[in-house]
Amino acid sequence: MDSTQSCGCSCTPGSGSLPCGCTQGKKETPGISTATSTITLANRFDHFLARWGVNRMGHTVRPGLYRLGNPDAGSPVFASANYTLSFDALRSALAGVDAYILVLNTNGINVWCAAGKGTFGTAELVRSIEWSDLAHVVRHRTIILPQLGAPGVSWPEVMRRSGFRVEYGPVRASDLPGYLKNHTATPEMRSVRFPFADRLVLIPVELVHAALPTAAGALILFFLAGPLAALAAVMAVLAGTVAFPLLFPLLPTRDFSSKGLILGTIAALPFAGAFASNTTGPVWMNAAGTGMALLIMPPVTAYLALNFTGCSTSTSRTGVKNEIFRYVPVMAVMAASGVLLGILLGLPGWLGVF
Repeated sequence: MDSTQSCGCSCTPGSGSLPCGCTQGKKETPGISTATSTITLANRFDHFLARWGVNRMGHTVRPGLYRLGNPDAGSPVFASANYTLSFDALRSALAGVDAYILVLNTNGINVWCAAGKGTFGTAELVRSIEWSDLAHVVRHRTIILPQLGAPGVSWPEVMRRSGFRVEYGPVRASDLPGYLKNHTATPEMRSVRFPFADRLVLIPVELVHAALPTAAGALILFFLAGPLAALAAVMAVLAGTVAFPLLFPLLPTRDFSSKGLILGTIAALPFAGAFASNTTGPVWMNAAGTGMALLIMPPVTAYLALNFTGCSTSTSRTGVKNEIFRYVPVMAVMAASGVLLGILLGLPGWLGVF
């Protein structure tokens, strides 16, 4: 199609500027941003805030194509999420490598979670390739994706729609220098792990998210059943947000929810024993307090444990759905029964009987 056809005026190809002023048929190509492999103090502060859940959805980089070093038309192209921790992990691992990084719009979600949600997926990858005009930036037709992005991407569909071949790199960005030597991943590079250090960094954000509901629940229980019940609520939350990720591989069973129920029961036993051994009230009050601890604490811990399915590669989307349908109703019934016992336990005090 020549310019006369595209704008409907007398402009002719190769005539320089278009005197008619029309732009129809012209493609606006976005610029290429520049990135470095250096992680600054500001970056590290951003990471700290992200880990603590401060402005959770605000830790993003602008989607688009980035130039790292001095790449040319033959340089490799990597794809990443627009979550700052994902992007920074990739660019810092590529120190000394001349490359392009194509940042997909995942709404500030990391690669693994975004792949499960579909935002780090086939459609977004194809859209980003087209929007960035990548085919005119590099002469090859290969884009390297993190292995954890595979659940969201159909490589045959990407090839069909964009002409680019998908190559899956290693699980961890830190393995990229070794991988790039011959573009072959060793079994160790393909191994998905959930080590202690990775579990440890998940604790702060979970604590922040649970802080306000925990304070409210503890306050209510304090007036319903006394300080011991309030302390039990706090311990149930700490078991689910702190103890669970640390003890994850040591807990029996496979499901996160059942692991949480076991851990919550263990945390509840001292409180159940304290209520059972109370000598200042009637037997029925001791039984109610014991039942309350054993019915409320395990489901609270289990529910918080279930949240960790989004942080771990130890489960799947289908597995999470199965857990929700199988365990959440059980958790709800247990918690509701425990609350009723708590009300029963606090009723005599409200009526001035004891």
